[in-house]
Amino acid sequence: MDILSAEFFQRALIGGALIAVTAPLMGLFLVLRRLAMIGDTLAHVSIAGVALGFLINVYPVAVGLLFAIVASFGIEALRRTYRSYAELSIAIIMSGGIALASIFFTLGKGFNLNVNSYLFGSIYTLTGTDLTVIAIVTFIVLAVVLLQKKELFLLTFDEDAAAVSGLPVRFFNIIISILTALVISAAIKIVGALLVSALLTIPAACALSISKSFKQAMVLVIIIGEIAVLAGLWMAGVWNLAPGGTIVMLLIAILGLSLMTRRMFRV
Repeated sequence: MDILSAEFFQRALIGGALIAVTAPLMGLFLVLRRLAMIGDTLAHVSIAGVALGFLINVYPVAVGLLFAIVASFGIEALRRTYRSYAELSIAIIMSGGIALASIFFTLGKGFNLNVNSYLFGSIYTLTGTDLTVIAIVTFIVLAVVLLQKKELFLLTFDEDAAAVSGLPVRFFNIIISILTALVISAAIKIVGALLVSALLTIPAACALSISKSFKQAMVLVIIIGEIAVLAGLWMAGVWNLAPGGTIVMLLIAILGLSLMTRRMFRV
């Protein structure tokens, strides 16, 4: 168990444990609002920001975060414009993100290897600055969710009723989008942009299949996220596997187990 005493692995465990709280929690709200693909969209936009960060020699995660927040505002604006075709907003912003990323990759061929670590995850290279950013994001997300739990619950299950009751729906939609952008930007170095949506959606799918209430689902997504991330990191470290891929495959295994459990209890 020498790997557990390694400083880089301890940083990985801390970062993974923090993001395993916020990503599944925000994913639950997105899944229930049928916006599961927003994770992929903001992740691709974040990669464009990361690439620009390398290009202009600025902390890549910060630039990726800025891009994701701007994209979240864009998604919300397009959702209001195309109310009957809300999924168009996701497709349009994702296309723009991929286009920008490809342009920045072309301009900065020398840093492509560095950007690849954000595409596929590089949790073992987390720095003290990365951990600080992840911790701040975790604090912000938990604070907002705990303080605005009732409002977010109403908005998630019935946006029209929330508007009628006087809730500032537009404001809370923007808040959810910004929180999602924060989480994704913090998570891409852990599981990678190509896999980050799995950390958002699969724990939610597991929890919704076996939970009996929204409150129970909120607790379960965090437990499932923690189990998958910590166990996945340990397995990856011991057997020299890709951490991001191992975490996602473990999440899929947990999903299969939860669906089997649900079927057994129904019988």
